[in-house]
Amino acid sequence: MLKGYWYHFLIDLLIIEKEQKIYAITPKDEYQYIEENTPLIQEAAKQLQEYFNKQRTSFTLPLAMEGSEFQLKVWNQLLKIPYGKTATYQNIAMAIGNKKASRAVGMANNKNRIMIVIPCHRVIGSNGSLTGYYGGLEMKQMLLDLEKQ
Repeated sequence: MLKGYWYHFLIDLLIIEKEQKIYAITPKDEYQYIEENTPLIQEAAKQLQEYFNKQRTSFTLPLAMEGSEFQLKVWNQLLKIPYGKTATYQNIAMAIGNKKASRAVGMANNKNRIMIVIPCHRVIGSNGSLTGYYGGLEMKQMLLDLEKQ
């Protein structure tokens, strides 16, 4: 069973644990879960608070990444984008060896349940524009601005 707990940072986020791994970090209440603030959820909240306080640039959490082989490739590539930097969908497609998969990379980003920790907010359009983000473009811009300061 999923366990979850809401935290308020600069934004409200629900942190979900599954089998002692972080399963989701989301601003939306769309999961069936037992409300429980486990030690792992508390550690995730601590690391997220450090991120929002600009004291952390990467995360050390066990992640429950569940998806297709392609999605896992994309998400693992997202983990390589440095704090404060961005990449394009095309950059990610090329990095995973499929230069024509920019749209599929976008769809994989859309399925990323572990926002911020798996930094899909760092992926932008080839022309530098912000494109879709699960938490909305305003949140995406806020996260990018936070990392640039």
